[in-house]
Formats: sequence, structure tokens, C-alpha cells
Amino acid sequence: MEELYDQYRALLFTLAYQLTGSVADAEDAVQDVFVKVCDVHPERLKEPKAYLCKVVTNHCLNQQKSARKRREVYVGTWLPEPIWTNGADTLEMTVVRRDLLSYAMLVLLEKLTPTERTVFVLREALGFDYPEIAELLDKGEANCRKLMSRARGKMGISEEEPVAAEAVELEWVSRFLVSLEQGDVDHVKSLLTEDAIFVADGGGKATAFLHPVQTRDRVAQVLIDGFHGIRPYHHGKLHFEAVPLNGENGIVIRSEDAIVAAIFIQLRRGKLARMYAVWNPDKLVRM
Repeated sequence: MEELYDQYRALLFTLAYQLTGSVADAEDAVQDVFVKVCDVHPERLKEPKAYLCKVVTNHCLNQQKSARKRREVYVGTWLPEPIWTNGADTLEMTVVRRDLLSYAMLVLLEKLTPTERTVFVLREALGFDYPEIAELLDKGEANCRKLMSRARGKMGISEEEPVAAEAVELEWVSRFLVSLEQGDVDHVKSLLTEDAIFVADGGGKATAFLHPVQTRDRVAQVLIDGFHGIRPYHHGKLHFEAVPLNGENGIVIRSEDAIVAAIFIQLRRGKLARMYAVWNPDKLVRM
């Protein structure tokens, strides 16, 4: 059991986190699978990876039904919980980075049904082939291919289009933060796409826009106003830092020892197309 735990815990957490968007739910799923494995006959564990992934997948599919209901009454926009990816060795912070979709992709996964989401994650993040996915989900291979095609359609990704996100380099983040610090609206605009969107998640527990802010002009002004305007509402100096989040370079805002927000940037041809800011303190506790 210890060998199985050490070998597969990171993989199972990575799978569960991407199926739920929640660290707590992913932890529950991993704990649940190893509790169940204790009662499993060794014969069924000849292929442990497939068996463990199947148990975690079924657990998450059941979780997603209740999660969708909770999100229907969520205040404002619901965004996935951010996680550190800085090499920490605790279960909740350990992910297999090569199997981790970008944060922007996790946001798009919310458009899918639980089964579509599962097929997409198994295929695009973990690299399972369709016969393996079909066996995990007890569905036909052709059905799984249709679910995948439907998922891509809902997410606005063509069949030929890769899902890998454009890299956000630390130099770009630094330049962006300097522009906000200087309050240079024109320069900030030059770093944004025409259709830039800013999405915030306060969960009713922190001040945040209830609806996405759209267009380059509005987003640029909101970012500059926010950068300078939030300081008086926090004790001590605020620090904006570029840090590794979800396998990419993100930004955290700190007030003394507390993390106030976690921010993700999605680039399109070198310009900011989407910004996601998690302000809900409940989603920052583990950070």
C-alpha cells in the first residue's frame, strides 16, 4: 500500500484536481481511493494505474454533480482553486506538472458536462488513449471520441488546435507589473488584446467584479485603478510577486504574511487575452 501511495498519489491528485478544480475535493478523492484499495483483492491490482484512476474518476464524477449545484448559487464567477507548483512535497501541493492543463483551460472545463470533462482531462492532460478511456468510463470507444469532439466544440478548440497554452515568461510579468505601478494606461493597453477579458472570483467574501470586465480600454483602466486603489484597504504594504502557480508563471498579492489574491494570465501572440484573479479567501487558505 505504501508503494502504491508513493508511486501514484501525485498522479491521482493531478487527475482529481483537474476533474474538480478544488484542492479539498481532490484530496478527498485520493484518500477515498486508498481507503477502498485496502479491501481490494491483489488480483484486481495487476494493473494498479488503471484501477486507481478508475476509482478516482468515479469518485470525482459523483462529486461533480453536487459541485455543479453549489456553483449555481455561488456569488459571482466561480474560478478553480489555485495551487503552488514550486516543488513542495505535501500531498495537496504535489502535482505531475507535465499532466497539468493550463489554468485558462481549467476555466474552460467548466463549460463541459462531468463526463465530457473527464474524457478531455484523461486524453489531453494525462495522455490516455481512447481504448483506455473507454474502459475507465465503461463506455464505447466511439462514444468517447464523440464526447471529446463535443468537449472541444464547447470550449471553442478545433480538432487540430493544440491545447498547450502560450508560455508566460517572468520578463513579461515583470514588464506588466511595472506598467501598472507607473499607471501608464497607454502602455498597459499595448500589452492587451482588443478583446481582453478580466475575470475575478470573490465568492461574496472579498470585493470583486460579479461579471467579467471586457474590452481592452475597460480592462486596462480597471487594472490600473485596482493596482493603486486596493492598497488603502489593507494593513501594511502590498507586494505583487511573480510566482509558480498551476505550472505557469502567475502573480500573488501579499499583505504582510497573508495572500490577498492569486492571478493568472493567458497570452495570445504575446498579449494578455484573459486575466483570472482569485480573491475568495477560502480558495487561498492552502497557499
